[in-house]
Amino acid sequence: MTMYAVIKYVHLFSVTLSLTGFFLRGVLTLRASPLMKARWIKVLPHINDTILLAAALSLAVMSDQYPFVSGWVTAKVLGVIAYIILGSLALREGSSLRTRIVCWLAAMAVFGWIVSVALTRQPAGFLAALF
Repeated sequence: MTMYAVIKYVHLFSVTLSLTGFFLRGVLTLRASPLMKARWIKVLPHINDTILLAAALSLAVMSDQYPFVSGWVTAKVLGVIAYIILGSLALREGSSLRTRIVCWLAAMAVFGWIVSVALTRQPAGFLAALF
């Protein structure tokens, strides 16, 4: 197995953990679970996201595909920024329940779009079907 393939699988595994963790933290947040205050719930996502980012940067360098050079990579980066903002609003304690739900669902939709961009290597991802 090539180093590229190993890093790609690490990236895909981290993506899966990221979505699963975000989904579960969203459920815990919406249920006002005291588990959301546990240290490991707050720390593990940052560790995974660091691994995810390192793998993504490694893949970009190894494949010579960079943001603002390759359209689909640019779209993924912008999507990740939107996902982070929406995810932060969804899990924030001071937000209303309605805001949390809307942002949580929107963040998961953006996540799905990011995956579709990665799979199609088209900046519009699944949104291309609408045009």
